[in-house]
Amino acid sequence: MKFILTKELGRLAKWLRILGFDARYFKEGSPGSLIIESLREERIIVTRNHRLPKSAGVKIVVLEAEKIKDEVREFLSAFNIKPDPQMMFSRCTLCNEELVGIEKEKVKDKVPEYVFKTQENFITCLKCKRIYWQGTHWGNVENILKEVTK
Repeated sequence: MKFILTKELGRLAKWLRILGFDARYFKEGSPGSLIIESLREERIIVTRNHRLPKSAGVKIVVLEAEKIKDEVREFLSAFNIKPDPQMMFSRCTLCNEELVGIEKEKVKDKVPEYVFKTQENFITCLKCKRIYWQGTHWGNVENILKEVTK
């Protein structure tokens, strides 16, 4: 499943990417261009906007929650999804591209020295060049997921 989230759901878009979902963030443009993009890219529209026009062939899911934990919970429930730990951290949180492994030596001057010394595995986004590693945020994400999937 691929999603396109409207401008009021930017935090949720980031969280969906952390969970490994293809989640495009649509922050500029008209409702018509949003619908065209969702059709062109075969994406489900996720929004909090109750006034978004309905269109044939477009699936729109309207969320009610306003706090991020509640948004994640409501999203997972709406699609009957259980987060897959194998998919987590497989997409760039900034640009939504799939992440790929990168050799440790290639990131030596691109990450903090302590991180380079203490981590063995790195992944990167080929589009925006951001580098990721399994830091404490991975555990924080797992704890929040346990909380929202109770």
